[in-house]
Amino acid sequence: MNHVLCGLAANVSLPSELVDRLIAVADAEIAADLAHRADLSHAQAMVLASRVGESAVLLAYAGLLTAADVDPATQPDAALALLALLALLAERAGRPEWARLLAEDPVVERREKLAACSGLPLDVVEMLATDSDVQVVAELALWTTPETATRLAAHPHAEVRRAVAANEATPPAVLAALLTGEGLPPAQRCLVCDREEAPFVHDPQCSRLDCDLPSGASCDGSHESTRHDMQQMAIRNPATPTEAVIGFVDHPSLLLRWALAGRPDLPSEICTRLAVDSNPGVRADLAENPAIDDAVIRVLATDRDHEVRRRLAHNPHVPLDVLTHLAGATRVGATLLPRIASASPDEVEKLAASPNPAARMLVAQRRDVPPATRDALAADSDAKVVKSIAPHPGLSEGQLRTMLDRHGVRVVAKVASNPDATPALLEDLARHEPSVQKAFREIARHRNASAPALLACLADAQARPIAASHAALPPPIIEELLTDADWQVVEAAAANPSLPLAVMSDLISRLSALAAN
Repeated sequence: MNHVLCGLAANVSLPSELVDRLIAVADAEIAADLAHRADLSHAQAMVLASRVGESAVLLAYAGLLTAADVDPATQPDAALALLALLALLAERAGRPEWARLLAEDPVVERREKLAACSGLPLDVVEMLATDSDVQVVAELALWTTPETATRLAAHPHAEVRRAVAANEATPPAVLAALLTGEGLPPAQRCLVCDREEAPFVHDPQCSRLDCDLPSGASCDGSHESTRHDMQQMAIRNPATPTEAVIGFVDHPSLLLRWALAGRPDLPSEICTRLAVDSNPGVRADLAENPAIDDAVIRVLATDRDHEVRRRLAHNPHVPLDVLTHLAGATRVGATLLPRIASASPDEVEKLAASPNPAARMLVAQRRDVPPATRDALAADSDAKVVKSIAPHPGLSEGQLRTMLDRHGVRVVAKVASNPDATPALLEDLARHEPSVQKAFREIARHRNASAPALLACLADAQARPIAASHAALPPPIIEELLTDADWQVVEAAAANPSLPLAVMSDLISRLSALAAN
């Protein structure tokens, strides 16, 4: 891979005539970057697709190729991309004959992709529903209409039924039947007994290179592992009736109880029982479920498992008093929590004025607090509160420098991420002793970063590729970075919009000649 040419292909300052020259020498990697250019013309896309066949798919996804530009016989993957992305058949702008041709494609993966397309002609749906490869039929079952899903629910292969159970278009009554098996003929095959003689349990430590069965897959003639997966899919499917899934609350299968815990339509008595489940993963998923009521929330707030309490803090309905307690005793992460994001103006003011620093830290994550509240939080004596408010827009350079004077290294990176940080402040942060590695990355991507600040960032391994792409970096430095030992730095420098036009042209000429030889 030529990292310089790949970077140039992504450079927004590359003029059209140099794009043409790149197209003329593009390989698959360069073509991939060219296909993502916002300024690539239809004519250029046509040339690129004819020169690098693999790029046709990307160009189709980018909307740069139309049905008239693609021959499904020679460019089947591009044709599939158009069918899937643009839904041309459903809009009557496509060509139904494409689908018929692709339904007979000898490559299974292409027939699978076709099966996921919407608006397919009925005769094509019938061809796919009776395909010789069960994975094609299963893919159709996953995305098809309610009518076809109902028909495939009785398919003799359990893998197809599993896919029907995951399809949200499947009628509720059919999903309920898949959970219980009532009204459906027994499945005759599954992927396990297709390949091995039943009874068979797949060794989790299987060393066979040609084996793609899931770990622990088994079949004793009842296709039990696939049936279990089907039940899990149906429980997770929001179209499955609530009354059909609540009976799994005490099921011996952990995975089925786990799937149940995430449903937003659970009755309160089911939530109460799941709140004392023996597995913390079940309780953690339940904790973040907006279906739980105040009583269950307060039970989970005292859960012995940290992850359960952390997930509860992310529940949009958690009461503020519970949330404040959680924030003081649990690592909830430096993020704006849903309940804080939806807090009313009065609640925001109360939180900001709370004597509990955990409450002030939570509200300081918002980026829309009134100026007076923002300024009060910026002057807070608690470093965690200041760290949370430091990126808030509107803070002056003086306020940001005061934060640094009071709290030092604890707030350097967050101050550097403030969108209003001045070039002078960013230069001082880049020279801060002791240095803060994360601050270099924030400075390197900052729109106000100056050349001196960026030069300091180049000394940090993680910030170096980011700084190499910054437009404020001096052109001579960008040119030096084109020969860096780190390929990420090389590509970033080549993609830097401040790279001189003459350098771009010379690079394409020299590297194209080398590639030709």
